[in-house]
Amino acid sequence: MSEQFQSATVTISNPQGLHMRPAYLFVSTASKYDCKIEVVKDDIRVDGKSVLDILTLGATQGTRVQLEATGADAQQAVSALEELVVAGFSATADSGDTGSG
Repeated sequence: MSEQFQSATVTISNPQGLHMRPAYLFVSTASKYDCKIEVVKDDIRVDGKSVLDILTLGATQGTRVQLEATGADAQQAVSALEELVVAGFSATADSGDTGSG
C-alpha cells in the first residue's frame, strides 16, 4: 500500500492572482480527489482543499507555487490542478453547481 507522490510547479497567470473565485475553483477541483493536496509558496505550506488556506498564500500574478499530492489519485489531481492554473482559472463546463430544480 505505497502512496503515490506527485508534484508540479506552476505560475499564477490570472491577473488578479489567487483571489476568492480562483481559490474556490482550485478547492472545488482539489476536493474531487481523495489524495492529500498541499500548495507550497516559499516556506508556506497550506491545505489545497481549504479556501481560507489558499487565500493566506497571497499569491499574486507571476507567483510560482508548488502543487504536491500524496495518495492513490495524486497524479490525476496534480494534472487537473495544473491545467486549471495554466488556464488562468477559467471556469470550465464540467461544473454545474446550480440547478436544483
